[in-house]
Amino acid sequence: MNTPDEAALLVAELLARRWLPRQHPRVKRALIDADLWKAVEDRLAQVGLRLVDNIHADHVTTSMVRSVENAVFGENALNSNNNIDLPRDGVSLLVVLWSLIILPKRERQAARDTGAENTQQGEMFNSERPMPRAQSVSPMISYKALLSDFGNQLGKKTRLDGNLKRLENNGFIERRGDDIAEGPLLDLLLDYDTLAPRILDGTLGTVLAKARAEEQAHAAPIDEQKKAPGEED
Repeated sequence: MNTPDEAALLVAELLARRWLPRQHPRVKRALIDADLWKAVEDRLAQVGLRLVDNIHADHVTTSMVRSVENAVFGENALNSNNNIDLPRDGVSLLVVLWSLIILPKRERQAARDTGAENTQQGEMFNSERPMPRAQSVSPMISYKALLSDFGNQLGKKTRLDGNLKRLENNGFIERRGDDIAEGPLLDLLLDYDTLAPRILDGTLGTVLAKARAEEQAHAAPIDEQKKAPGEED
């Protein structure tokens, strides 16, 4: 039987670190121990917070309960849903990065696609393979490509760099040299069920489809390069 101290320790660590990996020993235990999970939820609820977790992400975190958001943040401008001083172009950048990283990642997870197995074999055993972890299938975005494609709309280089730094400091993204990768909170604090349909059915969906087609074109083998000199179709 779990004691309240175990739940309190996990809550304290979550509040101190802001997020924890699902592989963290206490998190792993809570994920399989319904009593401990409920105790953590109850502790958080006492201070207006909730535990945030989904199987598509590699971390867990906390966020404010919807019913107290307006009372805490106010209802003016972005204050009702933005407590990290993220400007409007920063919010737009966050949505763009979420779309470029999380949408294709979710597709790969749903297809159990790790990119490391034979396609025919993958189709045969698709339903039996475990869903890959986010880190193994989450795409990385080129900073140069982001600046080229969206720089004018997102405030150009100076504003883009500043907002990327804000997103990195708050755990939404990670910078790996010239690449931008999924951060611990990117697939936790944005509502996929609400956001995905709006993006896929809106203007940004066309932009994403073009970017995805270009990515597939670069990844696909070129038949002509495989042919021997003088070989015909």
